Amino acid sequence: MTSAIEQPGTPAVPRPAVFPRLIATDLDGTLLHDDKTVTERTVAALAAAEAAGIEVFFVTGRPARWMDVVRDHVHGHGLAICANGAAVVDLHDGSRFVDVRPLERADALAIVHAVRAAAPGSSFAVEHTEGIHYESSYPPFFLDPAAVTAPAEELLAEDSGHTDPILKLLAHHPDLGPDAFLALAREAGGAYGEFTRSSPTALLEISGLGVSKASTLARCCAERGIAPEEVIAFGDMPNDLEMLGWAGTAYAMANAHPEVLAATARHTAANTEDGVAVVIEQLLRDRPAQA
Repeated sequence: MTSAIEQPGTPAVPRPAVFPRLIATDLDGTLLHDDKTVTERTVAALAAAEAAGIEVFFVTGRPARWMDVVRDHVHGHGLAICANGAAVVDLHDGSRFVDVRPLERADALAIVHAVRAAAPGSSFAVEHTEGIHYESSYPPFFLDPAAVTAPAEELLAEDSGHTDPILKLLAHHPDLGPDAFLALAREAGGAYGEFTRSSPTALLEISGLGVSKASTLARCCAERGIAPEEVIAFGDMPNDLEMLGWAGTAYAMANAHPEVLAATARHTAANTEDGVAVVIEQLLRDRPAQA
């Protein structure tokens, strides 16, 4: 394991083969502390990275409407990848949608039917560009006064009146373990969408086929002429795995899911210890003179 945590007697972190042009960081469990705040140290590190010519992308499972927590800390371009890659938004322009990669309604219905059959007791919510709607049995993680409560089949019907694009489907099970539910649901409905999770509970996030943090980040980088080896990524949960695998340099947080820790060679300090800032500070301190 390569560690970014500096301790006496331990070697320095090997600098990337190519000085990065872009930092891609998850939010919850990664950049944010557990109370959902960004520390002054992290804010300063992000600003220093952008001042050094490195773009910073927030890449999160959060919907655009939950990005206020970091909106004031966005510099430069101001773009963020939300909903696990289903949307690119401009945080400098009121979270305006720049790009949307929706989950098709027919695929969402097929997933609901498949997961219900494989895991009776599952409940669902539908995340649109304009808000969220959910079933009455879906746990009230965050109550939305504008939400419509109805069976998922009605929420996804062509005549439902909800015509804005579907960003993702959420599925919850009251009894199954998170990883067991993910494996079961993915096997049942994986032909219709991309299944992942970022919650400690049995809450799944389902996007359109081919949609992930990695695939949307790759598109954004290609538009800017940025190669994978010029990207450093940070994450902590299964929904970060593809992004961490795509980036030339990837760090798992010390608090990361065991699967994420096992999949990454580089580990940094926990989110509560400003692990992202630790790496950025060392990166800039060790920056080659010609970079």
